[in-house]
Amino acid sequence: MHGRATLNLYDASLARSPLLASAELPKSREGDPVFAEPWQAAVFAMTVRLHEQGVFSWSEWTEALSTELYKPGRRPDGSDYYECWVAALSRLLTELSIVSSSELEALVKSWKRAAEATPHGKPIVLNSDPLR
Repeated sequence: MHGRATLNLYDASLARSPLLASAELPKSREGDPVFAEPWQAAVFAMTVRLHEQGVFSWSEWTEALSTELYKPGRRPDGSDYYECWVAALSRLLTELSIVSSSELEALVKSWKRAAEATPHGKPIVLNSDPLR
C-alpha cells in the first residue's frame, strides 16, 4: 500500500457514500480509502480516541463533520475531506470547552512555525517552533 494507512470504516453506510467514491480520495489497490498523509491518520485516530474517552458522542461527531462537509465552498470532489475532519474536530473541541479558541489558534500558529523551520523531507515536530 505504499506507506499509506488503510481507513477502517465504522459504518457500512459510509461505504456507499458518494464522497468516499470520489476519484480524488486515495484508495488502496483493493479500492479501499486510505490516508494520503500521516496527519490524516493522526486526526482520524484523535477523533476515535476522544470518542472512546467519552469527550463526545458519535452523533455529535457526525453532526460536526457533516456541517463542515456541506459548507459552501467545500470541494465537491471530496479532496478536502480531511481538512473537514480537522475543522470539525477543532470546532467541536472549542464548543465543548476542551480548548479555547485562542489556545487552538496559538497551537496552529506554533505548528506553522515548526513546519517553516523544518528542513524538507524531515518530520515536522512541535519542538521545531523557534518560539517554543
